Order: sequence, then structure tokens, then C-alpha cells
Amino acid sequence: MHIDVFTLFPEMFAGPLTESILKRAQESRALKVVLHNIRDWTTDRHHTADDTPYGGGGGMIMKVEPIVAAVEAVIPAGQGVPVILMSPQGRVFDQKMAQDLGHLDRIALVCGHYEGVDERVIDLVITDEISIGDFVLTGGEIAAMAIIDAVTRTLHGVLGDPQAAIDDSHATGLLEGPHYTRPPEYRGLTIPDDLVSGNHEKIEAWRRRAAIRRTWQRRPELLLSAELSEKEKWYLAELAKEEIELKASE
Repeated sequence: MHIDVFTLFPEMFAGPLTESILKRAQESRALKVVLHNIRDWTTDRHHTADDTPYGGGGGMIMKVEPIVAAVEAVIPAGQGVPVILMSPQGRVFDQKMAQDLGHLDRIALVCGHYEGVDERVIDLVITDEISIGDFVLTGGEIAAMAIIDAVTRTLHGVLGDPQAAIDDSHATGLLEGPHYTRPPEYRGLTIPDDLVSGNHEKIEAWRRRAAIRRTWQRRPELLLSAELSEKEKWYLAELAKEEIELKASE
């Protein structure tokens, strides 16, 4: 997969792109990330990429000319490459979007900064706007890094365990259940019997129930769209009954 990133601060990407899974994905050529400094397309001696907003107000606005020039110089016209602006006004990013983007050969991420970008950037070159949550960041760089990481995890062969991306929280509509590793006992806390039984059916059943329980406890709204069997729906009803009884006894 090829990802173009348009940013005023390419140095910010050095750490995430040179460590761990993202580093290995690039070394294996499953992923290619190309950073483009928007200031390279400015035309004045000071490489000015922002200006004061018309109508007044605080903050600065990223100028239309260098961003549009950068995108049009890098992204081939007519090839349908999504050009995505990192914006608090965009669609909220989720695992389904990560998987959908991971099926594409190429995407481009434009990192907004300051108070935002000139609206004509959106009119001329942006095909989508994405937010990573209902909060405001200093710039779009951190959001772009999060998207790159999430999308890369969905690429074939990137994770050592092919099942890992499938089992990730949100990938199945549920949160992941608890995980354990050695030692088998620590300060009186032990491992659930089913996990050390050696019986793969018991292990998978325990993990599925644990995922449902954790989702019920922490993000119950996810269960509205999760695909559950009839047996799992009964289990969920039991969890709800337990909670009602617990609250009644308090």
C-alpha cells in the first residue's frame, strides 16, 4: 500500500514510522509512506503556508495555493486516489474505515494545522474528511499517524499472527477480552481454567464470552450492531440479569 502524507511538519513522523510494526511493514514493502512538505510548494522567499483569516478572528489559516499545488503535483489525476483531510469536522474514524482503506492501493492524507485550511482546498482536491474523535489536536499529524497505524495492521502479512487483526478489539464489533501470560500465578491471581485446559474449543468459547462480557461492561452500545448467536444473546441476557441483581442488593 502507498500512502502520501502532506504536512508542514514531516519530522513528526520519524519516530512512529521507524519503529515496530510500521518499520517492518515498510521493510517488507507491504507499506510505503511518502512524506511531502507543503512548504516546498510555496512561492515566496519565506515559504509562507498560512495567513490571517478574512473577517478577522484568532489564529491562522493554511493557504490554498501550496496545498492544492502539492496534491496536484503528487497525486495522478483521474486515478481515483482518495485525498483525505484530517479534520475535527470529518467522519469519525473506526475499524471498519481502517479495513476499507486497507483494501486500496493508494491513499493520501492531508494534515491540517493552525485553525484549519482554506475552504477552497476542500472544494478543489479533498475527497473525504476524517476525524479520530470528538476533540481538537494542534494539527493533523498525530491523527494521520493513528490512521496509518490502524490501516497498516489490516494489510496482508504485516502482523506475525494472521488471526491477530481479526481478533483485535472492534474488528469483530466487540472489545477483546482479557489476556494472560506467564507466570500462571501472581499475588494469588491465577489464570482461568479454560485457558490452560488445552482444549481449543473451550478456549475459543471462553474468549468469546469474555469479549461479550467486557463489551457489556465497557462499551454496551457496540452490542447493538454486533453479530451474536442465539446462545450468545442468552448469555448477554444473563449478564444483564446479574447486573440488575447486583444493583438491587447494593
